[in-house]
Amino acid sequence: MAHPPPLAVLFEDNHLLVINKPAGLPTQGVVDGAASVVTAAKAYLKARYKKPGNVYLGVVSRLDASVSGVLVLARTSKAAARLNDQFRERTAKKVYWAIVEEPPDPPAGELTDWLKKNEKLQKMTIAGRHTIGAQRATLKYRTLSKQPQACLVEVELETGRKHQIRVQLAHLGCPILGDRKYGSKRRLATGIALHAHSLEIAHPVTKEQLRLVAPLPARLASLVKIE
Repeated sequence: MAHPPPLAVLFEDNHLLVINKPAGLPTQGVVDGAASVVTAAKAYLKARYKKPGNVYLGVVSRLDASVSGVLVLARTSKAAARLNDQFRERTAKKVYWAIVEEPPDPPAGELTDWLKKNEKLQKMTIAGRHTIGAQRATLKYRTLSKQPQACLVEVELETGRKHQIRVQLAHLGCPILGDRKYGSKRRLATGIALHAHSLEIAHPVTKEQLRLVAPLPARLASLVKIE
């Protein structure tokens, strides 16, 4: 079995485990024995609390393997159900930072597109509004910093479609650095330049509002100046 990587824990209590996921590590759904967030988190909890047997861990949100940042896991089934409700009802606020090849024009705005999976190419594509199987995808964005070779853009998701930020920014003419699947001309050593910067949720038990922030990893911070 692959040795699980160390976890960067952002928040932890009896109900939640929130980590800063590194790029290159899938959330779950990998072959037996391969490293994932779930296998690493279960190993962490088992060792930290000396738990015998299986450790419960509910995945309530996911990040693509190539994406880094805030990822929340539920330590009880009750917490998982209540967090799932927040994500489904869109009361959880998800903010991402993306480093793109070209500055957006206009520098801030809202995008609404209709997305559909292209099974042959194994990627999401922009579709017509009335295309069978197409789903509405909406986000807000604003430019935070602009350099000659890269631009830092903040994105707030209204919907949470597969590869939504990647395909919508590419369609705007601003592919994310390293995202060769969606048109980037540059390759990064690990992952793509998309980072889940913050997540705001109500604690599933105490109802306290939590704002969980993951610092931009060094591999991305070196590409842009944060103003």
